[in-house]
Amino acid sequence: MSGNRAVAYIKPGKVEIQDIGFPDLELRDGPGVNPLNVGRKCNHGVILKVVTTNICGSDQHMVRGRTTAPTGLILGHEITGEVIEVGSDVEFIKKGDLVSVPFNIACGRCRSCKERDTHICENVNPDRPGSAYGYVDMGGWVGGQSEYVMVPYADFQLLKFPDKDQAMEKIKDLTMLSDIFPTGYHGAVSAGVKPGSTVYIAGAGPVGLAAAHSAQLLGAAVVIVGDLNAERLQQAKSFGCETVNLRDHPDLGEQIEQILGVPEVDCAVDCVGFEASGHGANAGEAPATVLNSIMTVTRAGGRLGIPGLYVTGDPGGIDEDAQIGTLKVRLGLGWAKAHTFVTGQTPVMKYHRDLMAAILSGKAQIAKAVNATVISLDDAPRGYQEFDQGAARKYVIDPHGLVK
Repeated sequence: MSGNRAVAYIKPGKVEIQDIGFPDLELRDGPGVNPLNVGRKCNHGVILKVVTTNICGSDQHMVRGRTTAPTGLILGHEITGEVIEVGSDVEFIKKGDLVSVPFNIACGRCRSCKERDTHICENVNPDRPGSAYGYVDMGGWVGGQSEYVMVPYADFQLLKFPDKDQAMEKIKDLTMLSDIFPTGYHGAVSAGVKPGSTVYIAGAGPVGLAAAHSAQLLGAAVVIVGDLNAERLQQAKSFGCETVNLRDHPDLGEQIEQILGVPEVDCAVDCVGFEASGHGANAGEAPATVLNSIMTVTRAGGRLGIPGLYVTGDPGGIDEDAQIGTLKVRLGLGWAKAHTFVTGQTPVMKYHRDLMAAILSGKAQIAKAVNATVISLDDAPRGYQEFDQGAARKYVIDPHGLVK
């Protein structure tokens, strides 16, 4: 086999479908590949025929030109696929297995992996702990918005679905296990959501909606979702969330008080990240807005889950500080209120098996919550455009036409 079409980042605002050649069990040189990773042998890996691969808000940061992503970078870190080739060192994963791929690449051998911190694996990215497929400064592992992809450390990382036919019936839900469902769930867990909690979720994009659904699964009494996009807020309402529109009514505390009777919540989750906007109809970008607002409305002693992405390099930042990830965060407020902050990538493997069980049992309805919308690989550029314009959808790319 020789063909393999994939979504490539070209320049700010543009992606295109390219033929990148069929993958093998070695990390080859290419756009964004760390020179120290070139030629890395992956006999512990597999080749997947991609069944579904999703467009993520983190991808949009790159496509908007808000990172140092190079031209030609193959995108995509949310991958579900069928194993079609196994490396000589793979023992337990077999050809024909249908699997979910955690977006964090993890070796299973280093101290971090052994302590279940697979989001900061020490052996897969020469620059710093932590890696992902198709993402800038993450080691250069080729992305999975493609027809075929290589996945290393298969025995350790891959989550095999127990029944392929059952899995295909629920594939729009199960495709969310690679990233946004565990990420939203991690945000809620990090915020300390428990039965009876009142929770504020900042952002009604797919991760925010996943966090809101996760908070419901964890027993929250009231889940409030805030955004500037009325269509996305309507999607949050569709599965039982309260909502606050921060474009029409910029005072977050006042809106929370109208819902709860007090202007604060037990805990909060930031699902927006560094491209945050100020509140109000004419507000511009203000990257510390969400961090400061969730400290303001979270009660003393509360916890803040921060799965929203913050970067160390942002060429489009509003000032020199923002361009290196330095934001005007009111740390004194968080200190005074004894808040707990949890940041960083989500360690997907901590959660994906339990969340798979919740999906297969019918307990979790994540595809409905995020409005999963299936498109072809050729439609991926359109999906990026619509998502960038605020569509209340989670775009699921189906490269081979396998999804019913």
